[in-house]
Amino acid sequence: MAQLGGQPIFIMKEGTERTRGKDAMTNNIAAAKVIAEAVRTSLGPMGMDKMLVDQFGDVVITNDGATILKEIDVQHPAAKMMVEVAKTQDSEVGDGTTTSVILAGELLKRAEKLLQQKIHPTVITEGFRKAAEKAVEILEGMSIKSGIDDYDGLKNAAMTCMSSKIVSESKDMLADICINAIKSVAEKDENGKWIADIEKVQIQKKEGNSMDDTHLIKGIILDKEVVTPGMPKSITDAKILLLQSALEIEKTEFDSKLQITSPEQIQQFLDEEENMLRTMVQKIEKSGANVVICQKGIDDMAQHFLTKASIMAIRRVKKSDLEKLSKATGGMIFNSLDDVTEEKLGYAGLVEERKIMNDSWIFIEECKDPKSVVILIRGGTELIIDEVERAIHDALCVVRDVVEDQKIVGGGGAPELETAIQLRKFASTLGGREQLAVEVFADSLDIIPKTLAENAGLDQIDVLMKLRASHQKGNKFAGTNLATGEVVDNMMSVGVVEPTVVKIQAIKSSTEATSMILRIDDVIAGAKSAMPPGGPGMGGMGGMGGMGGMPPPGMGGYPGMM
Repeated sequence: MAQLGGQPIFIMKEGTERTRGKDAMTNNIAAAKVIAEAVRTSLGPMGMDKMLVDQFGDVVITNDGATILKEIDVQHPAAKMMVEVAKTQDSEVGDGTTTSVILAGELLKRAEKLLQQKIHPTVITEGFRKAAEKAVEILEGMSIKSGIDDYDGLKNAAMTCMSSKIVSESKDMLADICINAIKSVAEKDENGKWIADIEKVQIQKKEGNSMDDTHLIKGIILDKEVVTPGMPKSITDAKILLLQSALEIEKTEFDSKLQITSPEQIQQFLDEEENMLRTMVQKIEKSGANVVICQKGIDDMAQHFLTKASIMAIRRVKKSDLEKLSKATGGMIFNSLDDVTEEKLGYAGLVEERKIMNDSWIFIEECKDPKSVVILIRGGTELIIDEVERAIHDALCVVRDVVEDQKIVGGGGAPELETAIQLRKFASTLGGREQLAVEVFADSLDIIPKTLAENAGLDQIDVLMKLRASHQKGNKFAGTNLATGEVVDNMMSVGVVEPTVVKIQAIKSSTEATSMILRIDDVIAGAKSAMPPGGPGMGGMGGMGGMGGMPPPGMGGYPGMM
């Protein structure tokens, strides 16, 4: 609202909230800090879990940062940016979500003190950018070479990732499963670089048994059953025909009329249909196939002939599953039975229908060189199975990161502490106020080893001083044994390993989110639409374009926290 000659002029809609300058910044920083505090206690092997209950009463128990923030219904726009940090971290590298959010929260907390010293946000963000670039350079420099052939490096990285999860008791066995799965699907691209697509690792879940019964299947599981009870339920040395077309008599695409004048003609018509279906099955027999997996339907008569020929058949399989089967068994997907040849059939050591709990599933196992595999997760309850799935997803991502990036660092807060020490030296080479911002960035990195110590019930300051002393002696991977509180000069020697790319991504995503929040000095939140007369939906196109009475999406309710 502006004043002109005593007459108020309304520029924005009545009820619009506007927060400017210092108030806007303080508000945004406070919201971001609340999000960071919400996940802080879940960091590390001694971190606690969160129980999240949604509006329908569904329960999620987890300590995965991305899952916690996804399940919390965050309203504040600055807090939503913090949730985006976790999502970015999760989609890019699959691990380090809690680290990235805690780091962003700490950067904002310390930046607030610089703002109080009248340092301009642009100077702070520029200092943070330089510090982040230098931090990435430091991390790259301190990394150790690893890769697909470094089994110990892969296993330690996977076990470190799972040590903070509910599955930590079984992390040794699960790490082996994840490594074998990634090694199966990893392929070299045209430049000779390893690429591991975790989409090719299918995850199936079923309650029952225990977490330790989780296992890797070198093949595929189909949530289907054999089409008729008379067919064989188990076939060894299976030659698999993958078929996109239906094993049915095709209907004509145009309207047609048959004139039948005698009962014999009906019989001839039926006999011809039967002969066509028999011919189809004979072509399958001739090819040597003893398992048929069809994307579409299989006629009852065709099922009869297949049963007589002792051929197992599965129908209405999803196209995506058919493509995975092609990668797993090495078979070609056919459109026509005329093209089928024995050498283009898929192979599996065993195809079997099994009952898991109350469902029948088809297991296609023991494939020769599968480029698509399945991890079958078992567990006592649905909540445990869901958390095991999240842990396995993170471990798969971590193994993939090491295979593709081929660099690892010691974990347990060691890389952050070493980076902070080197950043302080770098800050002394800068002039002006940017030096303060770089020092603040270095101080913020200390939050990771401090939080790990705090969650383990240790004294933060005491731990930090001991660690700094060890790092000053040249132990770049010095960290804390959280069980005893003693300093370990090399975290790698005790198997605490993390992919470098996870640490780099955490620094990049947290710095970008921090810079974006710090540069906001004006928040304009649109007013909620008034309810039209007669209740929602009665006001024609009034309010929100026919959505009468609904509040606008986005920033309604600002500046409430969560």
